[in-house]
Amino acid sequence: MNSRQDPPEEESEEWQGPSRSARKRDAEARQRLGVRLVGLREARLQALKLDLPETLLDAIREARNIKKGPGLARQYQYIGKLMRDVDPAPIEAALEQVEGGWSSRAKIPR
Repeated sequence: MNSRQDPPEEESEEWQGPSRSARKRDAEARQRLGVRLVGLREARLQALKLDLPETLLDAIREARNIKKGPGLARQYQYIGKLMRDVDPAPIEAALEQVEGGWSSRAKIPR
């Protein structure tokens, strides 16, 4: 059986890439990862020694200054957008090491 994410086995079919749902799940997962970074203190974020773009670090710092409401939700979306250009594997590994296997569920306001 051929899933939507696998390339077609026949030459006649044209692979369209991941489904829209798969892309949305990936985007939401990256946004949650960014929200987890917002929850870290500055010293701990620097201690992770991740090679994050300066725009992402600025967005994370700005999100800490926003207390609640639609502004914070929009900032989380912006962080998710910036996370698209970053490989999530090293960030997840560093967070797992810091959190000791305990992962908080980052809530994204809807």
